[in-house]
Amino acid sequence: MSVEALPSPVLAGSPAAFPAGFVWGAATAAYQIEGAVAEGGRTPSIWDTFSRIPGKVDNGDTGDTALEHYHRYREDVALMASLGLGAYRFSLAWPRIVPGGRGPVNEIGLDFYDRLVDELLAAGVDPVATLYHWDLPQQLEDEGGWTNRATAERFAEYAAVAAARLGDRVSLWTTLNEPWCSAFLGYGNGIHAPGRTSPVEALTAHHHLLLAHGLGTAALRSELPSDAQVALTLNLAAVRTLTDDPADAEAARRIDGLANRIFLDPVFHGRYPADVLADTAHVTDWSFVRDGDLAEISRPIDALGINYYTPTVVAADDPDNPAVRQDGHAGDISPWPADRGVRFLPAEGGRTAMGWPVDADGLYELLIRLRDDLPGVPLMVTENGAAYDDHPDENGEVHDPERIAYLHGHLDAVRRAIADGTPVNGYFVWSLLDNFEWAFGYGKRFGIVRVDFEDQRRIPKDSARWYAEVMRTGRLPEEAGH
Repeated sequence: MSVEALPSPVLAGSPAAFPAGFVWGAATAAYQIEGAVAEGGRTPSIWDTFSRIPGKVDNGDTGDTALEHYHRYREDVALMASLGLGAYRFSLAWPRIVPGGRGPVNEIGLDFYDRLVDELLAAGVDPVATLYHWDLPQQLEDEGGWTNRATAERFAEYAAVAAARLGDRVSLWTTLNEPWCSAFLGYGNGIHAPGRTSPVEALTAHHHLLLAHGLGTAALRSELPSDAQVALTLNLAAVRTLTDDPADAEAARRIDGLANRIFLDPVFHGRYPADVLADTAHVTDWSFVRDGDLAEISRPIDALGINYYTPTVVAADDPDNPAVRQDGHAGDISPWPADRGVRFLPAEGGRTAMGWPVDADGLYELLIRLRDDLPGVPLMVTENGAAYDDHPDENGEVHDPERIAYLHGHLDAVRRAIADGTPVNGYFVWSLLDNFEWAFGYGKRFGIVRVDFEDQRRIPKDSARWYAEVMRTGRLPEEAGH
């Protein structure tokens, strides 16, 4: 599957049409759906450990069983084919392939992904593999996790193993999914595994994750066919300000630095932003960055994946402004202490079940920015979707008009960005299935397919049928419900 830049929409007379060759898909992640955490030679990940700490995950939920995808993958692939998915973005479980994160390869684990990839190809669905979606082997965490430079080296070894086995059939690989979450939520404020709360560890983990991306890219290139493609997926923020006040603009600059430029500059320009280094000088001297690291991190990639759900609105910390006081502080997104002068505010618009504002213009703004800042870099929307409290009706059907409206608005934002010259060549809805939603457990449903967690039945929602029609025609209906 190629992710080269596509031409502008070509279906004459249809302003809502997408380019020919646009990739339509859906996404999941290993720990969220596979289950079978102690089967087939898999060893514990940081999420197995974290989810067992009282109070860390809603309702004490774990991914032990999840959706039993490890055993039900054939059923799930048949479901993908019935919907007409062109591609399926899934993650490999590092502790299933290289138990403990180092040492002997687990052939049973690789056999599972062999079977999954073959099943996808037989169903006409392109496999898109992500190497790391947050399930670090616990043994590596015990040795320092992402604060330990050696973890990046272990990641490259794992990447080479996976590519050597699956690279003859998987043509698009992503190294990391949302390293911002791994670093800042996992090591900064502790709401994700492994649950550490250290600003310096968050920045150290951030750098070693990017180093793992660079080393992993080199490892993939060494094993993959020359026409295979390597990508990175980031959850970049569409940062807005409360007002035009210079103090609010300064708050936005800081958050843009830690949410966006701290990733984009090293990956695409081989440097860290000078203002971010200055802003974080009170936290660390960045001595964990060694000679040659940025050259590794900035190895060329073939595409950038973008995950987007809601915009980020910030303001200067003003104790006299009630609107500024009502929301969180900079610790919610960054390693800065709360008194560093940044506050987060609620955006306008309706809310999803996550409490996240619905604002598709944020996705358009982000894509246009990337068009201008990274000219010629192919983009893919690798996650976009919404959680709502949907339930089966008396006939067992799931009507989710809010999700359809959300997807319609965000796909229209993608279409508009393409029409304005942005090289977006694919879209993956999050998620194919209701699943284990990290610290929220099973209480938040993002799937276009409902899963009954008692008996594991899969029930396509109205949004699944709506999305199937969009994929089939390559165009958006004029209204979300049609």
